[in-house]
Amino acid sequence: MALRGCGRWALRASALRGGGSGRRHRGHGTDTPQHGALRAALRKIIDREINPFVDKWEEEGQFPAHKVFKTLGQAGFLGVDKPTEYGGMGLDFSYNIAVAEELGSIRCGGIPMAIGVQAGMATPALTRFGSDELRKQFLAPTIAGDFVACLGISEAGAGSDVANIKTTAVKKGDEYVINGGKMWTTSGCQADWMCLLANTSEGPPHRNKSLICLPMDLHGIHIAKKIDKLGMRSSDTAQIFFEDVRVPCKNLIGEEGMGFTYQMLQFQEERLWGVATALYVEGNDVTKFASMAKLKAGRLAREVTDSCLQFWGGMGFTSEVLVSRFYSKWSDSALCSPVCLSALFTLPWMAELWDRVHQK
Repeated sequence: MALRGCGRWALRASALRGGGSGRRHRGHGTDTPQHGALRAALRKIIDREINPFVDKWEEEGQFPAHKVFKTLGQAGFLGVDKPTEYGGMGLDFSYNIAVAEELGSIRCGGIPMAIGVQAGMATPALTRFGSDELRKQFLAPTIAGDFVACLGISEAGAGSDVANIKTTAVKKGDEYVINGGKMWTTSGCQADWMCLLANTSEGPPHRNKSLICLPMDLHGIHIAKKIDKLGMRSSDTAQIFFEDVRVPCKNLIGEEGMGFTYQMLQFQEERLWGVATALYVEGNDVTKFASMAKLKAGRLAREVTDSCLQFWGGMGFTSEVLVSRFYSKWSDSALCSPVCLSALFTLPWMAELWDRVHQK
């Protein structure tokens, strides 16, 4: 439920009074009173609704995503920078950064990661390129916390190498028929829909892919297993197979064949979310800097948590010490996310992809 006195519209009104919609004041970063009000409201939810249960959810290997997301959605935290016509707050991306930073106070890594997928990985392309019908069907309930979203990119043979995915979506009449599988799917066991990247033609690997909104209750979708992980345990991670899954062609996000480009752009919000730093500058493309920041922050986080673990000696490897959870969190972050590794390879040509979108 939304907290009294700090509901989404009260927070949005405060941000608007501080210039938080559309254009940002240079130099303010995320330390304005308006950003502070957003952080304080989120911190209350974390302290009341999340942190008291983290140990239980870590032990069980899954947190109740629908319950937690509904609480966050009603307070506006799943659509901070999304359009108001679909239930978002309509604020600029600096407020997303403030939210991401505050999520660091959750006493595990899995839940912030799942929230990041919900708010910043599965929905940016839909928000920007999707039809009004698709946004009403999938984006609005995701922002509200009624739907849990997941992202279908990685496969058993294609993690960092997104261009090498094998899942196909073959057009037959007014439907796509999907075959293949996805791996390392965050929230895959609980998701209501997937933002799926699939090959929709036989063309060049960077131009033959499309993004599709895929309801997860369709015939032919098989959740093979929930993967048992070293860290990020409270976030369920699934291996999923598709066998002749039929989905309407109208579920296509944007243009057919543009999925790879859309996904590379979509990754940038994940990178900024993960880094949780104020790189956003009004009017400037930060694609290159987001990739660099993701790589640098990931390496630094692993170095710091490793040093803290060494300080604790043998106790650092026990679950009785919180540092062990953060050590496994940041060790996992480079492995669970294809973005961390792909950041090494995407920097040289990301600007070219950005130009292609704008030329459209």
